[in-house]
Amino acid sequence: MWNWDYAFDILPKMLRALPITIAATLVGFIIASLFGLLLAVMRRSRHKIISYPVIGFVEFVRNTPLLVQLFFLFYALPLYGIALSPFLCGVIGLGLHYSTYLSEVYRSGIDAVERGQWEASTALNFSKGQTWLRVILPQAIPPIIPVMGNYLIVMFKETPLLSAITVVELMTTAKSIGSQSFRYVEVFTMVGVLFFILSYASSLIVRSLENRLTRR
Repeated sequence: MWNWDYAFDILPKMLRALPITIAATLVGFIIASLFGLLLAVMRRSRHKIISYPVIGFVEFVRNTPLLVQLFFLFYALPLYGIALSPFLCGVIGLGLHYSTYLSEVYRSGIDAVERGQWEASTALNFSKGQTWLRVILPQAIPPIIPVMGNYLIVMFKETPLLSAITVVELMTTAKSIGSQSFRYVEVFTMVGVLFFILSYASSLIVRSLENRLTRR
């Protein structure tokens, strides 16, 4: 049976774990956005020595489970002298994994820019940096904002995997609370509600950003 007193009693404990979930998602998304853009640009290189390794990296990461990648970062890297904190391993794992997906999103946006824009930049004697920053990316990014927002929401829902490498986020806290009282209905129901609130708030922010960029 649902017990409101118990639910309100454990709510503060769960809310204290919420900042870790939010921080892991946002930092991971920033890493994914920046590294994903770098992967997309490098994949377009005419030099096969650059583009082929990028293609191989993207395909390998996309086709292996995120949980396995997290285990590798947390348990295997220390064997080679690279020891990272659980939180840092978590955000790097999330960032690298979803950077491969976002690189494909960026690539679709870049490919949608008309070829005449590239030719006009060349005719105006723009450098490669000026072409990317002033011409291509301002046209390529706004249309892909909704898709990037979807991946942000997905990353929120993937943070429970970080409990496997001892990151004390929302799901880890919920499991701990449930194991103490053996009351799991209230605990996991509230986890679902909190994740829904986070995801819905993220979708509203993304929609607002999309509308603002569209007006501009």
